[in-house]
Amino acid sequence: MAVNVQIARGTPKTVESIGVPVGAHGAVPRSLGLSRAALVAHGFEGKVGQTLVLPSTTGPTHIAVGIGADKPTASSLRNAAAALVRAAGKRVSIATSLADLEGVDAATAAQATVEGALLAAYRYQGLKTESATGGLQELTLVVGERRTAGARLGADRGSVTASAAALARDLANMPPAHLTARMFADKAVEVAGASGLEIEVFNKDQLTAMGCGGMIGVNKGSAEPPRVVRLTYTPRNPRGHLVLVGKGVMYDSGGISLKPSDGMHALMKMDMSGAAAVLAAMSTLSALKCKSSVVGYMMCTDNMPSGSAFKLGDVLTFRNGKTAEIHNTDAEGRLVLADGLSLGVEANPDAIVDIATLTGAVIGALGQKMAGVLGNNQPLIERVKAASVDTDESVWQLPLEQRYRKLLDSNVADMKNVGGPYGGAIIAALFLSEFVGETPWAHLDIAGPMNSEADDGWLSRGGTGFGTRLLIQLALDFTA
Repeated sequence: MAVNVQIARGTPKTVESIGVPVGAHGAVPRSLGLSRAALVAHGFEGKVGQTLVLPSTTGPTHIAVGIGADKPTASSLRNAAAALVRAAGKRVSIATSLADLEGVDAATAAQATVEGALLAAYRYQGLKTESATGGLQELTLVVGERRTAGARLGADRGSVTASAAALARDLANMPPAHLTARMFADKAVEVAGASGLEIEVFNKDQLTAMGCGGMIGVNKGSAEPPRVVRLTYTPRNPRGHLVLVGKGVMYDSGGISLKPSDGMHALMKMDMSGAAAVLAAMSTLSALKCKSSVVGYMMCTDNMPSGSAFKLGDVLTFRNGKTAEIHNTDAEGRLVLADGLSLGVEANPDAIVDIATLTGAVIGALGQKMAGVLGNNQPLIERVKAASVDTDESVWQLPLEQRYRKLLDSNVADMKNVGGPYGGAIIAALFLSEFVGETPWAHLDIAGPMNSEADDGWLSRGGTGFGTRLLIQLALDFTA
């Protein structure tokens, strides 16, 4: 993201706008030139994310930014910074002391402020014929001397994580004709070269020889061949070994079980958001000096209807030898993940985490603001939940209820790929659990928060890149 982030002891004279933190209680900074009563009269109460723009004819515009009644947190600073950037509109330079507030250490405060600002400033240009004008180009964090070193560390890290989330958003927002499985693999090669990662790309013939029947089956209806991308990050003396698996269905028509032509169908270009999050997260590990080795699998293919498409009643054989009878070709994400999980387990990792826009059922259960998390290992799930809190990418644990496993029973194969009309997110996770054995495993179903209908806090309209920063945090904190 082309935003210059700098740390300063004072506000630069050339800055166009100044973000002034104001709590719901206590003294109002004199630089605003307004009393508490005057702020309230203008509808500003200091709540987190509230803003009040105070233009000036002789100097920079001052913007009051609400930070709430309690001590600031990383989450409140992230949202306050996002609100500041939105209030600043097309002004290109902003200075703020949000990262200098007591109650949050300097590194955490600076990272949250930078993330909030940069993620709110994100816009996908895409194929628009007119380029966007204005918007954030320079962000200055004004901090005291004793917080300068920590703020620099946090700002640098925030720039890296926000740029990674922007990469995931770019990929999710691309029209499907502009991001096929082959194009995704080409992008991964580019990212690997820039990020010091080892990369292997497997084509259709190789996947057939490898026994990846889920990938080959889902791809049968598509004119575009599949790709599986494996990225590897290996530090010196790794303290743990983590595998990430991302669903990369570049466009999901539903296959023979064709989706209805509605708004959700139009969003199915984003069905590769899990793979995008894995690629983006992997791109940061060297820069952030991750101490654990991490391997990322991205399972990329279309799911299309045609004369050659896989059919209801077909039986697929996966990498680990298990078989599944197809009762719904629109339940394809679990089929490609089955091969990815099987490959990941073969590396004998300490843990494996998959991320996927997997089920509409999880949206019915949790809405569009949080992801579902399920798994076979509670300590690993707790790590995922902790990373969720740190990054403000919300998750909620759903039960991996074994009593529902019989719903997947098949007369002709080891299992079916669907199990009835209810509990779909749990049923899908139970299917995936067949491919991880005893390896500690967690599954993130991000179908809800993959897209935002409007600007909302640090979220920008369109693909959200959800899960990218969560996976980064999980990898950085990971130990065997």
